[in-house]
Amino acid sequence: MSTRLAKGGRLIDRSQPVEFKFNGKRMQGFGGDTLASALLANDQMMVGRSFKYHRPRGLVASGAEEPNALVNMGQGGKFEPNQRATTTELFDGLYATSQNHWPTLEFDIGAINSLLARFLPSGFYYKMFIHPRPFWKYIYEPFIRQSAGLGKAPKDRDGDSYEHFYAFADVVIVGGGIAGLIAAR
Repeated sequence: MSTRLAKGGRLIDRSQPVEFKFNGKRMQGFGGDTLASALLANDQMMVGRSFKYHRPRGLVASGAEEPNALVNMGQGGKFEPNQRATTTELFDGLYATSQNHWPTLEFDIGAINSLLARFLPSGFYYKMFIHPRPFWKYIYEPFIRQSAGLGKAPKDRDGDSYEHFYAFADVVIVGGGIAGLIAAR
């Protein structure tokens, strides 16, 4: 079972408590914690559901290679889907939600797919949802998009503003491999 170390952690400052929310529940971590380590410290073992069969998923790695710990972060204009919990540093007021479930992480209707696995081979929906043709746009496609997929697309306009940079050059070399270095030389 995954857990956070009770002591140690060279970047964790245990004198600096940090409050955050995950799926609406108030939780606490420390400065320097990642979202993943703080979730483990709060006994939140399940962080998402698998893509096709909606099986429960927990943390299995501590770096960017972690396949299960993708979360939605923020709200409104600060919403960002598919953020890695293992590389996201905890900050006061962080709001994160798990992905790929309905209605809740603990009770997911999509988990019924595990019982139907033998009838749901790879790509079955390409053959299954063809007829009747008018059903695709209004019934099949919305249902598939609701039940599958990772993060939700942001609904609000991005709350941040960005600088634009326009550069004009006569020659641009893209790449730092052998061919790019030789071209630059």
